[in-house]
Amino acid sequence: MVKFSGYSLISSFTPVHSVVLKSRRRLFLVKCCKNSTKSRGLSTCVQVDQLYTKGNMVARRYHRPLFSVAPMMDWTDNHFRTLARLISKHAWLYTEMLAAETIVYQKGNLDRFLAYSPEQHPIVLQIGGSNLENLAKATELANAYHYDEINFNCGCPSPRVAGHGCFGARLMLDPKFVGEAISVIAANTNVPVTVKCRIGVDDHDSYNELCDFIYKVSSLSPTRHFIVHSRKALLNGVSPADNRRIPPLKYEYYYALLRDFPDLKFTINGGINTVTEVKAALREEAHGVMVGRAAYNYPWQLLGHVDTVIYGAPPSGLTRREVLKKYQEYGDSVLGINGNNRPNVRDVAKPLLNFFHSEPGNSLWKRKADAAFQDCTTMKSFFEETLVAIPDSVLDSPVGEIPSGREDLFAGVHSLLPPPYDASEQEALYA
Repeated sequence: MVKFSGYSLISSFTPVHSVVLKSRRRLFLVKCCKNSTKSRGLSTCVQVDQLYTKGNMVARRYHRPLFSVAPMMDWTDNHFRTLARLISKHAWLYTEMLAAETIVYQKGNLDRFLAYSPEQHPIVLQIGGSNLENLAKATELANAYHYDEINFNCGCPSPRVAGHGCFGARLMLDPKFVGEAISVIAANTNVPVTVKCRIGVDDHDSYNELCDFIYKVSSLSPTRHFIVHSRKALLNGVSPADNRRIPPLKYEYYYALLRDFPDLKFTINGGINTVTEVKAALREEAHGVMVGRAAYNYPWQLLGHVDTVIYGAPPSGLTRREVLKKYQEYGDSVLGINGNNRPNVRDVAKPLLNFFHSEPGNSLWKRKADAAFQDCTTMKSFFEETLVAIPDSVLDSPVGEIPSGREDLFAGVHSLLPPPYDASEQEALYA
């Protein structure tokens, strides 16, 4: 039997943790590694496409991850992912980074951390940690929630991560451990395991050092897909915000990886803020694009175009009013489920605060929302008090024109590529 813990967005908003799904269809994946071959089951999915791993092609019921929303601590929670999925059916969604220790020590309260609605597929669980035993236990515990992939965090520069337990971006300095960690995760799950990393850390920022990391990790583990943030990480007290601003973007490193590791898959991340820029990256043959805060700050303008512009789906004609109606049902079904009045209306409404970005009435809507947080106890009453600020023409219009973006963001990038990576020494080491 399969247990989903979450809330249905289509047929009902009754919590489905009390519902037993009577059937489970399985697909099977043969993972080809250097030292072993395992048959692994994949959870039931949504739409047929192809996902490639080294040495074999896996039939999946999802579109490929041409577009994904980055894992963001305190941002990509269940509420935001619910909103994102209501707007886009095909974007790949990531959880916030969850420390393996959190999953292990909260095993009696896992729904709070791991539950999600079935409609959120395709969805990726990002795990962080540096203790192999806890990574194994956390993976086993997460299996009951049927995530579509597990992503191992080697990119977060936050002092909360890099300075506590020495994981996140700091792990790029220890690729041997990363390979071991991924192998431990992969041995305890039925789904692919990917890596999210930076192009370097502090002074270890040469292209050859990045390639050494990619080569060692892919040689020592079954991972064949890397999500690469095109900035290096600065770990010595530099804030996450400054890490997104100070280190320069080096897209040429990403595109050089495509050249030098043709048997691997790479998703590009960093500084890409519109669907126009996503298309520009794909036009230069990026395997996939991950967008971070822009998806949160402009959800309607960005996510509203993903299915049509990136995946070629016909326009849905979806309006903001329709999205909010469904989100209201979801929100009222989850208020207070964690006890102590959490989540409350403010928690659930947080992802909506940029929903009317740049539209008439947006400023008044935010002021009304701030006031409504003081006394509204349901999402229905919250919307009744606040949506009067937004014109019907805004609420009832489908997604508008594609926002402008830098179509030339990657122009000339191939002329900037560093010299090809020579893997001969690494091949001798790992032969």
